[in-house]
Amino acid sequence: MFTGLIEHAGRVEALDPIEGGYRLSIDTAVAGELRDGDSIAVNGVCLTVVGRDERRFVTEIGPETARVTTLGDLTAGALVNLERPMRPDGRMGGHFVLGHVDCKGVLKAIRVDGEFWWITVAFDAGLAPYFIPKGSVAVDGISLTVATLRDAEFDVQIIPFTWEHTNLQAIRPGDGVNLEVDVIGKYVVRVAQLTGLWPDGARAPLALP
Repeated sequence: MFTGLIEHAGRVEALDPIEGGYRLSIDTAVAGELRDGDSIAVNGVCLTVVGRDERRFVTEIGPETARVTTLGDLTAGALVNLERPMRPDGRMGGHFVLGHVDCKGVLKAIRVDGEFWWITVAFDAGLAPYFIPKGSVAVDGISLTVATLRDAEFDVQIIPFTWEHTNLQAIRPGDGVNLEVDVIGKYVVRVAQLTGLWPDGARAPLALP
């Protein structure tokens, strides 16, 4: 379980193909605090540490993860958002983030608003039932609030601290981002389906993994 509050922006050292997936090496200041077998969210994707030293850690990306997320598109030098799992005695600062990405979105636009930024993200229309205005969404693992919502895109506002301490400073329109909708919305929609509350003829939600 994660919160969407990014601890550190690491940097990709290498992305090497292996059978069916990739081996990812990330340079980060938190590497020395990790242990083999630990979970860590990389751009919002929950992965397992399979090797580490004081300066870097290594993880592996399976075929399904490569298909559903943007991790297979990473290049050496790219900034990635890192978050370790929430401790049982920790404060819940963002929202419940599982690290299970629902789909790849596309960054459509960035605009500056004083000291702040607005970004527009397009998503698969099948995810629409899981979004609400002022609700939560994880974009590359960052807990953000949906400011405005349209059929297949939303806007979020980014504060200077988040911009400076995450990979948002490096992404550009047209880039892919990992999206995870609020888990509470998933359960609400699933219960509605199973109990027959979902309206006949309504657009069916995306079949989530």
